[in-house]
Amino acid sequence: MSAKTYEVRTYGCQMNVHDSERLSGLLEDAGYVRAPEGRAEGEADIVVFNTCAVRENADNRLYGNLGRLAPLKAKRPGMQIAVGGCLAQKDRDTIVRKAPWVDVVFGTHNIGRLPVLLERARVREEAQVEIAESLEAFPSTLPTRRESAYAAWVSISVGCNNTCTFCIVPALRGKEKDRRPGDILAEVEALVAEGVTEITLLGQNVNAYGSDIGDREAFSKLLRACGSVEGLERVRFTSPHPRDFTDDVIAAMAETPNVMPQLHMPLQSGSDRVLKAMRRSYRQERFLGIIGKVRAAMPDAAISTDIIVGFPGETEEDFEQTLRVVRESRFAQAFTFQYSKRPGTPAAEMPDQIPKAVVQERYERLVALQEEISWEENKKQTGRVLEVLVAEGEGRKDGATRRLSGRAPDNRLVHFTRPEEPVRPGDMVTVEVGYAAPHHLLAEGPPKAVRRTRAGDAWERRNAAPAAPSGVMLGLPTVGAPPPEPAPVAGCARD
Repeated sequence: MSAKTYEVRTYGCQMNVHDSERLSGLLEDAGYVRAPEGRAEGEADIVVFNTCAVRENADNRLYGNLGRLAPLKAKRPGMQIAVGGCLAQKDRDTIVRKAPWVDVVFGTHNIGRLPVLLERARVREEAQVEIAESLEAFPSTLPTRRESAYAAWVSISVGCNNTCTFCIVPALRGKEKDRRPGDILAEVEALVAEGVTEITLLGQNVNAYGSDIGDREAFSKLLRACGSVEGLERVRFTSPHPRDFTDDVIAAMAETPNVMPQLHMPLQSGSDRVLKAMRRSYRQERFLGIIGKVRAAMPDAAISTDIIVGFPGETEEDFEQTLRVVRESRFAQAFTFQYSKRPGTPAAEMPDQIPKAVVQERYERLVALQEEISWEENKKQTGRVLEVLVAEGEGRKDGATRRLSGRAPDNRLVHFTRPEEPVRPGDMVTVEVGYAAPHHLLAEGPPKAVRRTRAGDAWERRNAAPAAPSGVMLGLPTVGAPPPEPAPVAGCARD
């Protein structure tokens, strides 16, 4: 009898992406195998939705997908459907009432229970809803099926102690809980031993790390400790909060060679009045001061941000302050979002909700400004020689020329001509930038050098046999793949 197959559909931020790697690991540890690519919808024996409560219309998307699976499940009595993640934590029994064909509902704190709940639902022939109110065990102790052979997420904390008025995540993921530094470094060292060369330290508010263990400099110490891990070439982190971005963190970034010259720092608004209404515990001067210090310590750093347009009560003057910060900060990239109500958040009940037409017009102005700045900043890269980490995928096709893609140290996306010698995802190529577009760089001509790496070896080992079928449908690409829209977790102000 063949093993049952599964697929995981993921929506939301990097935290959800990493949770889905754990869900896949749990299912495979329980004897399931990933459903093959190219399958028709509903062919997997187990379909798991790892949901997000932050994105606009998240519930509509979920129930629409569940509705499409209902008739398919009716034809396959053994098929099971599970719903987890932030929306499951929030809606709980509502999911089974609206979609009674769902077999399991589990929350953000008890993802390790999924295999048990699936078996219980099968035996009892009734839906199992289990929502833990607090974390049972740190999720990184669970088995994990990582999506990349050469790059990995490493969770250093879960939960968030902030109370931003637009964000429901702290209510769904709980208060911040930190991992012990030794456990984090042990995981990093184990990953490097497997061939991983790039890690991204992950937390809901990553640079608040240490508040739970009583060490205000724990995050900067952790960055420096990562610098001593032999074979670890690139360290990134997401997402920090300006409130906790201290000078010791900047020094650690600048002085630790394998910490990349890249920073994602959510702004949300440039207006002090709006920041106060958002309960963001910094103001424009503080934010610009951090940017100035980072640029002084790392002149080549690429800085990106998140911005919300049309927060309740935002005036034209408030919006102009946001534009001012954007002009002064010279972000390499900004992820801009039109404010939309999130049920359960204080902002949803605030007066002076901004008309959609006003929000749209401001949004378009902001996007146009940032597009201009991004292009100007990318043009400064022309002529530079960069070492690029080759990403998975075939890259772009331009006529008869095959292009591959990868990430520069500052995380800019770089397209380059495929070299004559074999190059694998995880290998490094040295290229000269010949052209810049707003959202990518292009290295014309073959690479100046190709460096085969342990990470490339790891990718080759993983893909030596016939390609493993993929059942995880991620809303975001894995680390190392060129993301069209990274989803930083601090503030969780998506859409």
